[in-house]
Amino acid sequence: MRKFKIPHVFIFLFWIIVLCSVLTYFIPSGSYERTTREYEDRTQTVVVPGSYEEMPKHYSLKGVLVGEEVEGKSTPVSLLGVLGAIPKGLGDSAVLVFYVFIIGAVITLIQHTGTFNAFLFGLISRFRNKPKQLLFLIYMTLFTGSSFMGIGPETIALIPVFFFLSKQLGYDRLFGLGLLNIPILLGWTSGVTNPFTVQIAQIIAELQIGSGMGLRLVLFAALAATGFFFLMRYGDRVKKNPSLSLMPDDRFELDEFGSFEQVKLERKHIYILIFFVLSYASVLTAVKTIGWGLIEMSACFIGITIVITKIAGMTGDESMAAFTKGLEIMIIPALVVGVARGISVVLEEGMIIDTLIHHASVALMSMPKIVAAEGMLVFQSTLNFFIPSASGQALVSMPLMTPMADLLGISRQTAVLAFILGDGLSNIIIPTNGVLMAMLGLAKISFEKWFRFVLPLFIISIIIAVAFIAVAVLIGY
Repeated sequence: MRKFKIPHVFIFLFWIIVLCSVLTYFIPSGSYERTTREYEDRTQTVVVPGSYEEMPKHYSLKGVLVGEEVEGKSTPVSLLGVLGAIPKGLGDSAVLVFYVFIIGAVITLIQHTGTFNAFLFGLISRFRNKPKQLLFLIYMTLFTGSSFMGIGPETIALIPVFFFLSKQLGYDRLFGLGLLNIPILLGWTSGVTNPFTVQIAQIIAELQIGSGMGLRLVLFAALAATGFFFLMRYGDRVKKNPSLSLMPDDRFELDEFGSFEQVKLERKHIYILIFFVLSYASVLTAVKTIGWGLIEMSACFIGITIVITKIAGMTGDESMAAFTKGLEIMIIPALVVGVARGISVVLEEGMIIDTLIHHASVALMSMPKIVAAEGMLVFQSTLNFFIPSASGQALVSMPLMTPMADLLGISRQTAVLAFILGDGLSNIIIPTNGVLMAMLGLAKISFEKWFRFVLPLFIISIIIAVAFIAVAVLIGY
């Protein structure tokens, strides 16, 4: 009997697009009314609770083949629509795709200067007798940055650096990606002050921004400890017996990422790293304080590239060779982001997302408090498969979850907690998470291998989430 194997990431995502398109023929179409609301300097489009209306479907041969618009009716996604979902998804994600290309090129350029090599060899030497202290320091830095500042996609291009560290310390490829990805994903889930999840949700729920932080800090500690223990348990097992790796036949070669030879630390390396860290911190600060988006961030990274080439004393040809190599490395990760967006495209065009939301919310209304609160967690996790965007989910689901929580006697703060847990934990494992799939593409790790690696952590984290939701209901959080 042949062992089932998940196909290449593009084929895998394409079949998900096909499946979702088929569903548009059988799941009723419908929509909510939406309205805009002003909050400080932001304009938000939110769902109007109770406004859902089902819409009749129009079926025709033309509609099946190329699509056909009929006033007052929805048309299931056509064959042409299935194929067109990919370029539309790439178009919708154009800014993010370009951003992924740019950060990959910048990191590759810095790698070419030898800066990462020099500092990494220095750190490995400094913590030679205490490597776990170094790993814990890196882990908690990422975890804290994700939980408090919402860092995530910005770290994609750091994968080669983490691979090098993992290989030098005797671990495997999955450990290297896990050291980067697990603290990012679990930190995002804890959402102490994450501006992309908890702050948006609290704004919509009309709660004070930053309120309820106490319980989220406890969640922060619980998830941080769980993730690090899981990662080190796997790493120790692989280091002791490499055959126990989930990728035992992987030669773990890093040639495609450039040279990782030992480099003597020079003054230019110090200047480059200081400039990059300060610039990076300034960009993130601007994102959080003055609302910069991916376009402004991409522009800054282009500027950072120019300055670094000057500090390193690189010629124009040399710098462009390193820059374009970075673009080449990021081709698959960048395109995966756009292809994954095609899933949302077909669901929106088939008008079935609002139907799924409506029926889920109706079902939750008939449940006891704790069960309904746990149902919110399940609902958000499921919604994340179809709308893999935290802020996008918040604008769709929180306007529904807020009045529902009021009717059920559940605090709005608990509804926010269910939202951030449902969004965050499902990101660990769903194939529609474009950033995750981009990381797997760059790391040359199949989704199947990642799934097997992270499934135990996902299950443990879900149990923790369920417990926190129950506690929140019981204490009137």
